[in-house]
Amino acid sequence: MASLPVTLDTINPKVLECEYAVRGEIVILAQKLQEELKNNPNSQPFDEILYCNIGNPQSLAQQPITFFREVLALCDHPALLDKPESKILFSEDSIQRASQILGQIPGRATGAYSHSQGIKGLRDTIAAGIEARDGYPADPNDLFLTDGASPAVHMMMQLLIRSKNDGILCPIPQYPLYSASIALHGGTLVPYYLDEATGWGLEVSELEKQLKTAKSNGISVRALVVINPGNPTGQVLAKENQEQIVDFCKKEGLVLLADEVYQENVYVADKKFHSFKKVARSMGYGDNDICLVSFQSVSKGYYGECGKRGGYMEITGFKPDVRDQIYKLASVNLCSNISGQILASLIMKPPKEGDKSYESYVKEKNAILSSLARRAEKLEEVFNSLEGVTCNRAEGAMYLFPRLHLPEKAIEAAKGAGAAPDAFYARRLLNATGIVVVPGSGFKQVPGTWHFRCTILPQEDRIPAIVTRLTKFHKEFMDEFRS
Repeated sequence: MASLPVTLDTINPKVLECEYAVRGEIVILAQKLQEELKNNPNSQPFDEILYCNIGNPQSLAQQPITFFREVLALCDHPALLDKPESKILFSEDSIQRASQILGQIPGRATGAYSHSQGIKGLRDTIAAGIEARDGYPADPNDLFLTDGASPAVHMMMQLLIRSKNDGILCPIPQYPLYSASIALHGGTLVPYYLDEATGWGLEVSELEKQLKTAKSNGISVRALVVINPGNPTGQVLAKENQEQIVDFCKKEGLVLLADEVYQENVYVADKKFHSFKKVARSMGYGDNDICLVSFQSVSKGYYGECGKRGGYMEITGFKPDVRDQIYKLASVNLCSNISGQILASLIMKPPKEGDKSYESYVKEKNAILSSLARRAEKLEEVFNSLEGVTCNRAEGAMYLFPRLHLPEKAIEAAKGAGAAPDAFYARRLLNATGIVVVPGSGFKQVPGTWHFRCTILPQEDRIPAIVTRLTKFHKEFMDEFRS
């Protein structure tokens, strides 16, 4: 009898090379423990799993923005617009916006395919939102609406990577989407290390060093990835630093891939988000000077609509014949989902002052962002209070990335268990407390350093439980392995 045709030896080796720690081994174990708790509530030394591993706000009880959901409901069920009770159930401006959006959709049908770049009227709205944010013109034809930012990243990797000899400069630590997509598309990740000692600073001298090393190894570096605000590190770049990065890309002829999905998540008064497009335009660089791709998503910010899979990329500086190839890649997928497209337009044009929903919208938005800022500050404070743990300031995004200074005995125990020390720590933490974090080794890090990524997303009333469990576990862990 013939053997099965598909084995690990016969599948695409690029799939084997690809890793995605955010949903990796620790999370699989957490799901198993959750199932055990469901069947036997007394089976573990804790009563619930506390997921701090992924930026998935609504799974941790964050409520959606009312205006956004009202518009979506009306768009998906247009018959509601004609019912008298809708004027009681829905706000006046939700009804107006839904009517406007439906008028932009051929057949007024959210279940139909759209243009491969996204519905033109929604792209017009997003372009106007970008222009209002940056103060520089935005062209709706530069926008490609996608199912979250991830497909847009994959699209650009498909476009840029021709072989293993093509490299993409990526920050270390990095969001695993980048290492995974580079591996899947057959390229080479060229690391540049963020400086933990200076709050995860991005030094152009480090970019120059890594570019030179890559070239000496026969790697043609095609693009530079910058995540701002940072994931998993939470830093917010200063405008002057961004100008240096833009100049570097211009000088070296690199495509600048700007991951800006956390642009609403800035928690400190002395920092502000600036889009790379705004920075480049303020420096006098136009479309003919630099190739720039900006990624945005409805999954993050204060909206947290991860499951709706909405997002976009704005591409500028590409020649028309190359843009045609990007359009071809988009058209292979037909189009992104319509609910996500609608949400992308709503986040870039939310209710304005004077609209009926404005006050409730602002109240909901500010409550979420101020709560996230408090949670970030509290967890940062707790991490820095633990023996052998240091944690940089959480300036933005949804994460903290504390460093573990582990005893030698713990490192040896991890080696004996066949695990990286931070993965060993994360597994022990999960088994003892039910808290799920992602080992820093899943994001890559400076060799010989160990970290973990923890989200700030559990609701405020759950933070004390996390603090209590984590503090107790960490003390017992350090006592057990103290040299």
